[in-house]
Amino acid sequence: MKSIYDFVVTPIGGRYNNTKKVGDSELILNTEIFNHQFVNRIAKVISVPIIGDTNIQPGDEVVTHFNVFRRWHNVRGEEKNSRSYFNENTYFITHDQIFLYKRNGEWNAPKGYCFIKPLKKKDKFNTDEERPFIGIVKYSDGTVKTGDLIGYKPKTECEFMIDNQRLYRVASNLITIKYEYQGDEEEYNPSWAESS
Repeated sequence: MKSIYDFVVTPIGGRYNNTKKVGDSELILNTEIFNHQFVNRIAKVISVPIIGDTNIQPGDEVVTHFNVFRRWHNVRGEEKNSRSYFNENTYFITHDQIFLYKRNGEWNAPKGYCFIKPLKKKDKFNTDEERPFIGIVKYSDGTVKTGDLIGYKPKTECEFMIDNQRLYRVASNLITIKYEYQGDEEEYNPSWAESS
């Protein structure tokens, strides 16, 4: 199956990631269908659009927008599927609903975006656990290098959980400065992220 403008994907796992294995039992973390935090975002690409230029290939694993697999209730209380829904295993998504793609075990950022790992705070008088608007480039589109220490515009980041790491997605054109390492930088990942 091919689409003219859309990627055809299938979810890896179910539509929701709302359970956790605890010993021999399975714990249900959430029962609400509308909560975006428990929607599965990982999919496998079945086919790429006929029209358009993309680095993504069939078989790649992708991180999608949280609304792709999500169900919701309309104003009458009827349960509905997203616009992307074709059937339970097939969804049509546009290029701007793909945030990362994995090929040969390596994550890659599509053109226009980078993923940033936050830094642990240095100021002992600050109650925040991480330094604001600064981080280390984890996945790059080539605008900056992976491992660069950068600063970005305030309130432009979007939080993602990738391989049990909390990362921020930032548009490459909103990266404002490249810093030199001082030697005291420490990546920050909250304990709840590591246990996911």
